Amino acid sequence: MMNRSSHFLSALGMLLLVSGCDDPEPKKSGLPMNPPAAWEGAGFETVFNGKDLTHWQKQPEPGIHGTGGNWGVTENGVLYGEQDPPGSGKGGLLLTKETFGEFELEISMKPDWGPCSGIFLRANERGEGWQIYVDHHKNGNVGHVRLETKAYSVPFRPYAFFRVDEEKPAPLRVQPDSRTNDWPEGVYEETCTGEEFLAAWNPDDWNAMRIRCTGKSDLPVIEIWVNDLKTCKFDASKTTHPGFDREEAKEVVEPVGHIGLQVHKGKGWPNGARVFWKDIRIRRLD
Repeated sequence: MMNRSSHFLSALGMLLLVSGCDDPEPKKSGLPMNPPAAWEGAGFETVFNGKDLTHWQKQPEPGIHGTGGNWGVTENGVLYGEQDPPGSGKGGLLLTKETFGEFELEISMKPDWGPCSGIFLRANERGEGWQIYVDHHKNGNVGHVRLETKAYSVPFRPYAFFRVDEEKPAPLRVQPDSRTNDWPEGVYEETCTGEEFLAAWNPDDWNAMRIRCTGKSDLPVIEIWVNDLKTCKFDASKTTHPGFDREEAKEVVEPVGHIGLQVHKGKGWPNGARVFWKDIRIRRLD
């Protein structure tokens, strides 16, 4: 015979089971319920409404990766990007219609395995600017910086990750990027280790990223968090990267530009693969 407690637990279990079956959204992860104080308060604007691309446009001018890629919104209100048409090797960037100089950006992402993507800061009409890696593939990286323009590009990537088993999303392993062999101290003001990143990253689920971009000159300070792990602090005016020429960089970047989401060109992007985005908010600091 069931006692009163048993009846309660049984009913509670059935309620949880039904609720789980009816929930169309994947398991949530990323930003905590109580984010750091620096990220609280007023001033954040929602730049993706979960319905359409009202605040966005494909890059107005052809760029390195194509003319824009294919972008849409799922029935669940999630933004996605893919090559246009899928598997064609043709990509590009989706840009905010507004431009930003100093700001804080919150965004959640769920990339398929295989895409080479990124978030661009202060991008021009061709989709060129400072890139935050979202390279979710073999020899990939998420959460570090690259300068990407047709005229001048420099990677600032300290490590790369790989699948242990190519058929399974987890676990991942990391190894140093061979290009770091000649790095002196000071390429980054701060950077996490590859092992710390793997402990924070959800390879088959939603991940939250926060970006702070400051500095009124052409050479910004960029700070990045992935699921509350600070992956790096990069100061373009101070970095000691041996392949970075500040004066050359000033010729190709601007102090104000668009926020961009990238679909990389080339056959390395798997046919049918997508990168998914949601919960995109921005707060101006200037």
